[in-house]
Amino acid sequence: MNPQVLTPELRQWLVEQTQAGCRHEELLASMRASGWSDEVARAALQGRAQGPVPPQPPPALRLPEPALSGSPSSVLAGDRRVQVLLTLQRPRLVVFGGLLADDECDLLVAAAAPRMARSETVVIQSGGNEINPARTSEGMFFGRGEIPLCARIEARIAALLQWPVRNGEGLQVLHYRPGAEYKPHHDYFDPAEPGMGAVLARGGQRLATLVIYLNTPERGGATTFPDLALEVSPIKGNAVFFSYDRPQASTRTLHGGAPVLAGDKWVATKWLREGEFN
Repeated sequence: MNPQVLTPELRQWLVEQTQAGCRHEELLASMRASGWSDEVARAALQGRAQGPVPPQPPPALRLPEPALSGSPSSVLAGDRRVQVLLTLQRPRLVVFGGLLADDECDLLVAAAAPRMARSETVVIQSGGNEINPARTSEGMFFGRGEIPLCARIEARIAALLQWPVRNGEGLQVLHYRPGAEYKPHHDYFDPAEPGMGAVLARGGQRLATLVIYLNTPERGGATTFPDLALEVSPIKGNAVFFSYDRPQASTRTLHGGAPVLAGDKWVATKWLREGEFN
């Protein structure tokens, strides 16, 4: 019987899972379930296996982060007090209640509606955009501060997440009709891909995402996090925030928009960058 070999890929996986906060007992159980012998699995976890560990990119020095010390039930976001409905530490994820008022949601939808077009995704080989069957919504981008409503919302987000307005992309508004979805994906840019240089030059890496729900669909349309077995219901005025300190799947920020089963779904997305976005 051939001895089991601990490949560089498995070593990389172990490093990423450990950095993501997984306990050794959980990793040992997972390796056993995959057919690894107890001896090899324990040796790998104790660092006795042969071969170098692939280098890890350094984490960002600072991330957008709401002021939640002391576990408050609400937090002041500039001109508006926002409820804190759910928090996770790993990954950092917060669900906020009432980030936008109902009339603000309606006004943003009305301003965006005339400019909607089929949503696109970034082409990793070139840095351009293309229509992708994994994303079946319609969307548009506002320029940062393009209209007074956008400027007010962006200032509120900056206060809430303690991150400069200039380090944020413009608000993207998306419309999902019945059946539309966005399959699970990551929001960071992979710096190893050839087309990402130009994208990263516009403000550095994406560090965090804020999804704001502009209406409440009749059924479906949750924001899903497959690695966490978590679904966030799309409730008008609420928002979900999550951050990622490195462009790796170990951040466990894989997420998607579940299919809308009845009615329409409108959301606004705000991406936050390392530096000034231009």
